[in-house]
This record gives sequence, structure tokens and C-alpha cells, in this order.
Amino acid sequence: MSNINFDQDINRRNTASLKWDFTEQRFGEKDLLPMWVADMDFASPAEIVDALTKRAAHPVYGYTAPTESVYNSSINWMKNKHQWEIQKEWITFSAGVVSGFTTAILALSEPGDKVLIQTPVYTPFFDSVKSNNRVLVENPLKYEENTLKIDFEDLESQLRDKVKLFLLCSPHNPGGMVWSKDDLQKIGELCVKYNVIIISDEIHADLCLPGFTHIPIASISEEISNVTVTLMAPSKTFNVAGIQASLMICENKKLQQKLNQKQHQLAFHGLNLFALEVITASYDHCNYWLDEAVQYIQKNVETVQHFIQDELPHIKIVVPEASYLVWLDCTALGLSDQELKQRLIQKGKIAVSPGFSYGKGGEGFIRLNVGCTHATVLEGLKRLKLALTN
Repeated sequence: MSNINFDQDINRRNTASLKWDFTEQRFGEKDLLPMWVADMDFASPAEIVDALTKRAAHPVYGYTAPTESVYNSSINWMKNKHQWEIQKEWITFSAGVVSGFTTAILALSEPGDKVLIQTPVYTPFFDSVKSNNRVLVENPLKYEENTLKIDFEDLESQLRDKVKLFLLCSPHNPGGMVWSKDDLQKIGELCVKYNVIIISDEIHADLCLPGFTHIPIASISEEISNVTVTLMAPSKTFNVAGIQASLMICENKKLQQKLNQKQHQLAFHGLNLFALEVITASYDHCNYWLDEAVQYIQKNVETVQHFIQDELPHIKIVVPEASYLVWLDCTALGLSDQELKQRLIQKGKIAVSPGFSYGKGGEGFIRLNVGCTHATVLEGLKRLKLALTN
């Protein structure tokens, strides 16, 4: 019998929590229930807490570097969790996935080069491309039958037009899709054909919900691996986003060398000592916790499904296949994005991520974070109904 209590209501206020302490500053209103930024309200696994506590008890916090155990933990996790065999030489550590794909953009393209994204998509993709003077190119996903699908005809037409990099979000955020092997193979083969480098953000890979399996795009073939930089991290998986640690995995030695050179140029000299502890503790000892967290998240998703169906039938749910973010289609309400946002904040007293911030195809949608207690989900749904019914 498990002793993990995901129903435990943990007070996160006054911990410098972005989600709980900065919601008023971000949304301009008091007493909002925060169900926006993508971290969970669950206690991280005890093994991680113990490892950090033990390391913190040592009174010297000097310079550190990744040990063999840090590499081995990462290698074993990819093999056991994703049936993907990687090597130590393929791994470069980064302070976070956003830092990782921004480093990759700088290392593997030049100002003026085209970078392709698939909207609606994780908001930092836009900033990392535009703020570094690359040209943003979009391959909008098709919204059909309450899910998002890839428009391969448009994708190929974009890729053939001198695109340098393709930022892939897999599993997809905000839609929660787990791309099929067939989809990933098509993407990979097109990128090989048109000599496009794939930067694959796979931070939600470990959080596939029951019935779905993540496939790292680089694991599909040698040819695809040769044009891919994969970004993974324990941060979303084990709710340790505040301890910034991620992996850039790349088999291609020339690309790997460019990544390392760019990190050196940017004066990134490695992970902090607590990040190293988190990687080994989480990947070596916490799969049991992840299994239970996924089951709990699935129940929260089902609660949202039933509530929407019974209480808010005008809203459609894109049922997530991975992670704890639920993409809700509010377009039938006929509200502008600003009207929708104001209703949620002022009438419902709930803070969610507005769909328009994810680019084309996000208008009229919202993203709801259900990585929280069941009681919080129910309260959030009550506030959602208050906001969206007359």
C-alpha cells in the first residue's frame, strides 16, 4: 500500500513560488486560484528531499562537476523508460530546457535563418527565436475532432523553403498530444530530406498518461538521430522545476561540439550541486512515485472531462495524452480573448494560461493545470463554471 498522499494540501505561499506568490502581480487581481504555470502542487518524492537534505548538511558548497553516476542515471533512465540507448558522449547538461533550446538555436543557426514551430505551442519558443534575430516560420496544427493534428503537406512546403531548424514539442504543450511513431518518422524523414536540424523539446515525455507511450524522435533511426538535439529533464517529471537541470542529448559529434562551444561562449559552466543530486536521486529511485502521480493526474483529467460534459457542454476538451495540462476550447462562447480572460479573472477568480499566448490556433482556448489536489481541481471547475455561465 502506498504512503504517498497526493491529496495533501501543501501551503506553497511565501516560498517565492511563481505560481502562488506572483499570481496577483501577473494577473492584476487578488484571491485568484492559480492553475496556470506548469508546475505541480505535489510534494516531490521523499528520495529527492532526502538527497538534497543530506547534501545541504555538508557545510562546503564548492564547485562541482557531473560524476559518472549522474551520467549513468541519465543513460539508464532513457533506456528503461523510453527504450532509447544513449551514450555518455551524447549528453550535455543545461540549466533548463528553455536554456537548452535557446543555446541550440544560437549554436546551430545564424541571424536571419528560418526556424519552424508548430502553433499553438509553448510560449518561450516564440521568444527564443525572435529575440535572437532568427526568422519565425509557422506550421499551424490542424484542430479536428477535438484534437490537434500535423498538417504534413504544409510542413513539407515550409521545410523545403530553406528552414534551418525545426523546434518540435513532443509531447505537445499545450495540447497534450503524444505524437505517434508514424508522425515522428514522417517529421524525421522530411527533416533529413531537407537538411533541417530538429530541436526536440521532450520535457513532458515521462508523464504519458495510461495507454500512451512516448517515443524519442531520435530513437527512430540513425539518420534522424544524426539531425536531432533532444531536450529532456527530471523537472516536470518529479516536480523539481525550481532546481534547474536538463539534458541536451545529441549523437552527431559536429552538432554536439557546436553546442558545447556555445555554452562555453555563454559562460555556462555546468549544473549546480543540488541539480546533480536531483538527477541521480530521481532517475535512480523515483519511478514508483511517477507511476502513482500519473494515475492521480489521470483521475483529475477524468474529473475535468465529466464536469465539462455535464456542467459546461459548450466547452470542448482536448483530452491530454501526456502531462497535467488540459487544453479547453471555449470558442463556442463567442467571447473575445480579452473578454474570456476578464471573465475568468474578475468573475471566476481563477488564473489560467490564455490560449492566444500560444500563437495561431490558440485563440478562444485556455490551458488548465490539473497537477494539483483533487479538491483544487473541483474548486477550479466551480470557478470556471461561475466565470463562463451567465
